[in-house]
Order: sequence, then structure tokens, then C-alpha cells
Amino acid sequence: MHRRASLPARINVLGEHTDYAGGLALPFATHLRLTLNAFSQEEGYDGDATVIELWRAAGGWPARLSVESQIPMGVGMSSSAALCLAVVLCVNGSMKPSEACLEAQRIEHQVLKTPCGLLDQMAMMFAKEGCATLIDFSNLSTQSVLLPSEWIFKLVDSGIHRKLSETSYRDSIDGSTQIAHVETENQRVKSALGASAQELGSLLNQSHASLQKLGVSLTQIDEQVSELQQTTGVFGARMMGGGYGGMILVLVESSEILPDAPCFHPSQGGFVEEFFE
Repeated sequence: MHRRASLPARINVLGEHTDYAGGLALPFATHLRLTLNAFSQEEGYDGDATVIELWRAAGGWPARLSVESQIPMGVGMSSSAALCLAVVLCVNGSMKPSEACLEAQRIEHQVLKTPCGLLDQMAMMFAKEGCATLIDFSNLSTQSVLLPSEWIFKLVDSGIHRKLSETSYRDSIDGSTQIAHVETENQRVKSALGASAQELGSLLNQSHASLQKLGVSLTQIDEQVSELQQTTGVFGARMMGGGYGGMILVLVESSEILPDAPCFHPSQGGFVEEFFE
């Protein structure tokens, strides 16, 4: 038996650090993908050591495992969540997206020691082409939202990369500051629905300011974000992901703005295929 799982990177428009607090988020999947091929064999496991450890944690059968990925690591685009979901889907085959998300979160906690919520997994599994996904983490409900054509997103690499497993941000965040951030971030997600590009840009700028107060940004990131926010043709910019480095999300007036940075559009979600050879 041969199973192949394909998972996308994700971009989070708004709703950072809200998933583990029962808040809201508005992510979409990108064209960058991770692919895991699993070939059954009579005994043993062949492949990368970490992939094998995840595979066994998910109850995987004897297999030869190979991974190909276009998703950069340590930049806030959820390469670890994509890998864990790919493992879960290849082990189990087709399954309910919500169950796949929970199982992928479990093995990521167990093996990779990443204190992740469910944003990344749900963003990948519930994504639809052309749409963002409105996620309510209070009840894990999702709603597809058509992304306006005037929302043109680019990513700028800050050049500062980190591992979430080495980051203790959830332990260091002040409780009252976190509550204030989640409340205002939830309102920004709601305000984004139906917003113009200019309005959304303002919301992105407000989100970054809130994340600064939360303590998950860095001076080097803040300086880059500020410079981007003041660039002609940029509506707004903010750090993206768990914090302490990674990509900066930029909303631009046209694709000609920041010509060296690629545009990103909503792509399809994760899936698994099965072949009998």
C-alpha cells in the first residue's frame, strides 16, 4: 500500500494567539505544500528519524517514509503542523478533518514538544481555494469566507528564525495583557469581514501593536514592520505566527509593490490519496 498526504502552508490574516484562548482567527492555505509518501513494508521503519518518531507516535504501520516540502521552517508558516497532519493522514487514510487536527496536535505536543493550539491544523484541513476560513475556537466551528480580490498579500522574511519548541511565550505572557489582546484581536477578526483593503491594513497595524504589548515580537521585527507600514503602496503589515521571528504579512495596493516579495493567494486544504500497487 502507498499513501500520499499533501498539506499546505498557512497564512493567518488576523487572529494571532487566540486559538488557545477560545478566540477567533481568519487564516487561509497557500500554494506552498509539504508531501509525505508512505510505502508499506513487512517490518521496520525507514526515513528521517523525527518523521519515524511521529509516525510511531501516531500508531503507524511498518513503512518507508519520504518527505518533500516547499514550506520554509521557523518562519511562522507552520511546517511542523503540516508534517504532523501528513503523518496522521497517511497512518489513518481519509478521516474527519476535526479528528485529524486533534491527533496531529497530540503528536506534535508529544514528539516535537511544541505548545501549539489548533490554529495551524484547522487552517490547513478546512481550507478551500479562494477562501479564508473563519475559525471560532470556543466551539471549533469553521466558516469559509470568500477572500476579496483587492486583498493582495505578500510575505517578507524578517531573516529571524526560531523553533516554537524553544519558545515559552505562553508561560511568560501576563494574564491581563493576554485577555486584552484576545478581546481586541477577536474584534479585529470580526471587523475584517467585509472590510476594504485600506480598512484591513489598519487592522493589521493594530494587530501588530497588540502583539508588541503581548511581548511576542522583537525590536528587530518591529523596526522592519514599521518601515514596511510607511512604504508607499502598503496598506498594513504585522508579524505573523507564534512570534520571535519569522515572516511579516504585508497587505499591498498592487502586486508591483515590494517587487521582490511573492504574492500569496488562498489554495486548497490538506488531503490524502491511497494507491494499491
